[in-house]
Amino acid sequence: MEITDGLGYNEKKLLIALDGLGGSASPADIVRSGDFCLEVEVMGAASWLAIKGLVTVREDTEKFFELSDNTAVENGLPERRALNIIGSSGGRLDMDLLSKEMPAGEDKIAIGWLKRKKLADIVTEDISKFIVLTDKGKSLTGSKTEDELLLERMAAGPISEGDADPQILRDLKGRQGMIREKTVAERIIMLTDIGREAISSGIELTKEITDITDRLIQSDEWKTAQFRKYDVGIFAPVTTPAKRHPLTRLGNEIRQLFTNMGFVEMSSEYVQPAFWNLDVLFTPQDHPARDIQDTFYLDCPCRIDLRDRELVQKVKDIHENGGSTGSTGWGGVWSIEKAEAALLRTHSTVSSIRYIAEHNDAPQKAFSISRIFRKESIDSTHLPEFTQIEGIVIDENGNFDMLISMIKEFYARMGFDRIRIRPAYFPYTEPSLEVEVFFNGRWMELGGAGIFRPEVTEPFGVRHPVLAWGFGFERLAMLKWDIKDIRDLYISDIDDLKKNAII
Repeated sequence: MEITDGLGYNEKKLLIALDGLGGSASPADIVRSGDFCLEVEVMGAASWLAIKGLVTVREDTEKFFELSDNTAVENGLPERRALNIIGSSGGRLDMDLLSKEMPAGEDKIAIGWLKRKKLADIVTEDISKFIVLTDKGKSLTGSKTEDELLLERMAAGPISEGDADPQILRDLKGRQGMIREKTVAERIIMLTDIGREAISSGIELTKEITDITDRLIQSDEWKTAQFRKYDVGIFAPVTTPAKRHPLTRLGNEIRQLFTNMGFVEMSSEYVQPAFWNLDVLFTPQDHPARDIQDTFYLDCPCRIDLRDRELVQKVKDIHENGGSTGSTGWGGVWSIEKAEAALLRTHSTVSSIRYIAEHNDAPQKAFSISRIFRKESIDSTHLPEFTQIEGIVIDENGNFDMLISMIKEFYARMGFDRIRIRPAYFPYTEPSLEVEVFFNGRWMELGGAGIFRPEVTEPFGVRHPVLAWGFGFERLAMLKWDIKDIRDLYISDIDDLKKNAII
């Protein structure tokens, strides 16, 4: 039979092994039968036989979930501990007392989940707030919730995706580092009708020469050796050249675009005091962005000294009463302890404001492509580390029209011809805007921009308008390459990288 003439030694051996195992088997079964030593040898032969139509390879995958950390089972979920504390107090507890019982911000996590599960409500009386158990919460003080029962099952071993409530799994996956997902693949190799016909025609296992060596030629063994036949029309691997990662190429393209427009690149350190990350940008000290659930605060160092006391005093005055800007400020008492808290920068505007502090005269044009950090749960559109495209322009004639024109010019050069602007609010710019581009039949938001408020620029002696923007780098990449999951940008799949266009 002609097709058997072109079969390699391992391919013939696999056909014979499958025939002896009833026509189908897993790679592990074939190895156990003694015909092969390694599963990779089996799959290599199976791949070639599948191309030639002699076998089919079926792959079944199943997702399993297991605990990443036993702490939730050993110590209980935050809401369980809060439920026990509130229950022992008669089902009602002052929220300040709960905070003392559950330090390090766990009380806020617990309250969020209690409300989400409808186990408790917040009641305000005069100036105090109380957390009060609902009837459902009271009924669960002595019994386990469904997610707790699932976690206990996971403590005994991995749980199949089909054996758990999908909503509970989604909730547990949303809790950072609690459970992890793994995919188990099972492959079955099966003979086709052509494969059975090839076996019935008779297959003889003989060693074949596949490589011509010096020793083979010099020893004259080639005269009596059996050489493997080659099919020049069969599939062959595609040769791909070396190339840069798509994100690296996009970053270089953006840098080239800005430098061609006369911009210089700016930068700043990842670790910043809250003063430069938030206070200088006129973000109030009770703003939600300062919460430990949104920002990565550091233990070492836990604080960074602010040595420029004159600048600190100006920012303090602006926050409390507006200083000399004509603003009323935010009122209250500004805390230098909060301003000195060390954190990982939550936006690249830190680079902009530090650049302005050293270059307060006009004209100035600067940009950055900077990594930032936020306490986000990882999903298809969020990462705890991501990148922003930041830019500022200081110009004595700068205005809102100039800002919009530059934004439209940037995205037009990035390949988006349908762009629209809509009003927005940010603490440090006025007026403010958000940018949207039309992609795949709908409008998608890509970033924010505006003109820095006097409360931001006055401490640095800036006397001209400062146009500023912050755009999403990864989201721009997702739109350009029609990527649905942001994680795909950072999973270095060699096959995807090979298929990616060079230009």
